Amino acid sequence: MSIAQEFKSFAMRGNVIDLAVGVVIGAAFGAIVTSLVGDVIMPVIGQLTAGVDFSKSAFVLKAASEDGKTPAVLLSYGKFIQTVINFLIVAFVIFLVVKGINTMKKAEAAAPPPPPGPTNEEKLLMEIRDLLKKS
Repeated sequence: MSIAQEFKSFAMRGNVIDLAVGVVIGAAFGAIVTSLVGDVIMPVIGQLTAGVDFSKSAFVLKAASEDGKTPAVLLSYGKFIQTVINFLIVAFVIFLVVKGINTMKKAEAAAPPPPPGPTNEEKLLMEIRDLLKKS
């Protein structure tokens, strides 16, 4: 089997395609969460903390040169705080999804299976019993 055929059989498996769809949806969800945190949550937190803009919050480790040739060296803790909040939101949503799936699996497992119907031998014995009752 050639490498091209092996790759084609690998790429066309159902799990690989499902994984690719999951990655694309996950990237889109990540962008939504980033926007939610940066554009909605952090401004509210900034207002609650006397107007602090966390996205620009940083410690200056080394100031920029006076001639402007060397930029300042910053420790941008505000961006880190936003990234941590992004992670917490994504992790919480994934937790809720997994919890929902597990709850559905438990509900399916908890439902008792329907009782099995009578076998052919039991049906025959019931017919014999009914005939004996009549006579």
